[in-house]
Amino acid sequence: MPTARLWTDQADATIRDMRASGQTWAAIGRSLGLSRNTVIERGRRLRATGPGRLAKAATNRLVSDDPNRGALPAGHPLTWAILTSENFPAYQSGR
Repeated sequence: MPTARLWTDQADATIRDMRASGQTWAAIGRSLGLSRNTVIERGRRLRATGPGRLAKAATNRLVSDDPNRGALPAGHPLTWAILTSENFPAYQSGR
């Protein structure tokens, strides 16, 4: 069984600072000599967030890409487009 990783305050600060400056998880992992997934898990525990990004909605309105944003209203063009963008196969009865 692997041993538990002992995180230092310096490593935690590196994760927070690099993530806040927009660095990728892979780049942070390389700088610390750790795997990307290890750094992602620690970053989540530290709530290290990157700079906010905005996704373009179908209505040309900007929608926050922040996972902690509020829910979009029912029928919002962005979520509705995700639900209706693929064709569903025609229903065939098993008879």
